[in-house]
Amino acid sequence: MAKMTPEEKYMKEAIRQAKKAEALGEVPIGCVIEYDGKIIGRGYNRRMADRTVLAHAEILAIRKACRKMGDWRLEGCTMYITLEPCPMCAGAIVQARISRVVIGSTNPKAGCAGSVLNLLQEPGFNHQVETWTGVLQEECSAMLSQFFRELRRKKSKKKESELA
Repeated sequence: MAKMTPEEKYMKEAIRQAKKAEALGEVPIGCVIEYDGKIIGRGYNRRMADRTVLAHAEILAIRKACRKMGDWRLEGCTMYITLEPCPMCAGAIVQARISRVVIGSTNPKAGCAGSVLNLLQEPGFNHQVETWTGVLQEECSAMLSQFFRELRRKKSKKKESELA
């Protein structure tokens, strides 16, 4: 078996976070922030549980990392996220001065690290983020596909029982 790269190692931890979201019935998105070889922030999607649009995995992980670092600047940190960030999260990543983002799966409907827009490398901003995509992409994509397949199945079953 091939040795795991650091990117794969930390993405596996982001996937573990995503599975926590899934266990709550949330869209399975997970995130970790690494600094100097240590995870300083973890987060997973909690929008439904917390009843707020702000409870995205990245935002929760940034909050924890800032607390741990004692600063709002997260320079030198790498974020590992199972799904390409939305506009809100991409903006927070730039504002936090995170140095690098490693993405599992792209998000063609709302991704702002190159799919719809690229806010992480916008030349007009005072900070650009080094971006890697496709780390453990199959595992990240499959987890999301399975979640939405199951959600559609449940909705269809519910509709059938209402019509019966």
